[in-house]
Amino acid sequence: MSLSSILSSILGRKEQSVLGIDIGSSAIKVVQIKRKRGRAVLETYGELALGPYAGTEVGRATSLDNAKLAEALKDILRESKTTTTACGVALPFSSSLISFINIPQVPEKQMGEVISIEARKYIPVPMTEVLLDWSVIPNEDGLAEDDSQNGVVKKKAMQEVLVVAIHNEYLNTYQSIMTGSGLNPSFYEIELFSSVRSVIDQGVQPVVVLDMGARATKLYIVERGILRSAHIINKGGQDITLAIAQAMSIPVADAENIKRTQGLQGGPEYKALTEIISINLDYIFYEANATILNYQKKYSKNVSHIVMTGGGVLLKGLAELAKVSFQSEMTYADPFGKLETPAFLAEQFAAAGPEFAVAIGVALRRLSEMN
Repeated sequence: MSLSSILSSILGRKEQSVLGIDIGSSAIKVVQIKRKRGRAVLETYGELALGPYAGTEVGRATSLDNAKLAEALKDILRESKTTTTACGVALPFSSSLISFINIPQVPEKQMGEVISIEARKYIPVPMTEVLLDWSVIPNEDGLAEDDSQNGVVKKKAMQEVLVVAIHNEYLNTYQSIMTGSGLNPSFYEIELFSSVRSVIDQGVQPVVVLDMGARATKLYIVERGILRSAHIINKGGQDITLAIAQAMSIPVADAENIKRTQGLQGGPEYKALTEIISINLDYIFYEANATILNYQKKYSKNVSHIVMTGGGVLLKGLAELAKVSFQSEMTYADPFGKLETPAFLAEQFAAAGPEFAVAIGVALRRLSEMN
C-alpha cells in the first residue's frame, strides 16, 4: 500500500479539499489538504521526477514543453489519488523581477499610479507585458529625505514598497499547463512567498530561508513576516551531481546516488567526494553570506537563524558544514508541522519537509480562501 493510500484510509475524503502545485526544474510536488476542526489536515501528497519525461536521469533539471509538463502533472495527480481540481500554483522565482523601491508618502488612492511610474525604472520590458503587484512595507523608523527651502530643513517621509513583476508569457505558459491538466487554479504566486508561508512563524528577528533546488539556490531574508531581501545563486544540487560525475568519471545517475547515500559523511574512503561537494557548497555559502552581510549593514540588524529548505539541503552533512560557514543556528524546514498528519509517520514527514515547503505553502493559501 502506498503512503498516499495509507493517508487516504486514515484521513478520509471530504469536500473543500485544495491542492498546492509546485512545478520545479527537476520534479513536480503536489499536496492536498482540507480544513477540519479549525486545522489544516493533510490528505495526500506526491512527488514526480521530470528527468525521465525529458529522456534523462532522475534529479536532472529539465526544460519540458507545456504538453509534457501537463502530462507529468496529470500522472502525479493520478498516482497521489487527489480528488479536487481547486488549487493554487507556485511560479519559479526566476520568472519574476522583485524590487524594493522608495516612494513619497501619498494618499492610498494615488499609490498604485505612483508605484507604476517608479517601477518602470527597474523593469526592462514594457509595462503592458507584465503583471505588476506590490505591497507596502511597514515603516519602522520613517525613512526621510531632506528638503531645504528658505534655509529651513524639512523632512519628507518616504515609504518602502515591495514590487513584484511577472511577465505575461510565464502566466500564459502556466495557465496552459493547468488547463491541460484539468486543474482550476485561483491564483499564481512566486515560490518564495509560498515557502516563507510554510516554514517561518512570524517573529521580530530577521530570519534567512536558504532554498537549494536542482538548478539554483534562493535566499530570502524575512523580518516580522515580511520579505526584506531576495537573491538567486545560480548553482544548486544538480551542479554538485555533475561535478561528482565528471571528477569520478561515472554516470550522472551513479553520481546522484552516491551524493544522496554518502554526502559529506562518507568517511575517509570518500575523501575525494567530500572535497568535490565542499568546493561547490563553498561557492553557494560565499554568495549567501555576502547577501546576509549586505542586509545586516544596510539595516544594522543581525541574522542569527537560517532555515534550510529545498531538496538540495537533504545532502548528508550539509547542516554541519553550513553552521560553520554561517556561524548561525541552522534548522531544517518543517512545513508538515503546520498540518495535522498521522503521528506514526512523523519521521517520514520530517525528512520530506524541505522538498514540500513550496507546495504546502501554496495549499495553505488556497485553503485560507475557502473561509
